[in-house]
Amino acid sequence: MSRRLPLRSVLARRVSSIPGGRQFVQAARILAGDAKPHEQWQRVVLNRTIREWVDALKPESLDALEISGESWPRHGYFRSHRGVDFPEFDVCADRLEDQFDLVIAEQVFEHVPYPYRAARNVLAMLRPGGRFLIATPFLVKIHACPLDCSRWTESGLRYFLEDCGFPPEGIRTASWGNRSCVKANLRSRWPIYVRGLHSLRNDPEYPIQVWAMAAAPS
Repeated sequence: MSRRLPLRSVLARRVSSIPGGRQFVQAARILAGDAKPHEQWQRVVLNRTIREWVDALKPESLDALEISGESWPRHGYFRSHRGVDFPEFDVCADRLEDQFDLVIAEQVFEHVPYPYRAARNVLAMLRPGGRFLIATPFLVKIHACPLDCSRWTESGLRYFLEDCGFPPEGIRTASWGNRSCVKANLRSRWPIYVRGLHSLRNDPEYPIQVWAMAAAPS
């Protein structure tokens, strides 16, 4: 027996099928508090999962470095937070003198020309036992910023991190995606998530986001 959808979900899908309807539904959901104004559908599960991973590390005790991102709180969450931007800070060639408990690179490593060099530099900036949190897209369109060079599956990301010097027993991976989200990304650039309209069901054969947390040697 097929599961019946709530009436509001049925109406949302019908309205979305008419010209301009999708934008109307998104706006209505945002105003009703059912959606975040800027949360991309492809990143909802990613955002929730990596926040849980970092929460488990007791972030108030961590000195964090974020590469090309503004997703994490700058104050009051980590003990300290520092941000650098690629390509101005070329992680393929540059290392900061400071060391960190956590280095975060979300949606960055697909753009670097020499990812092995970049990950080795990240490892050098981590304290013993520190963590590297990396998230990269898989089934998404080419988006040069300024380059678009690489894609990894979950297994590929694990082997990549191991090859860069992270012990295999300290690597944790995950991924998320489904065919509906892949199709939506092909129709428009990074659609905003709307609860009740967009499914968060995971289909492992269609990963859109792949991520990992790797621990440096102790």
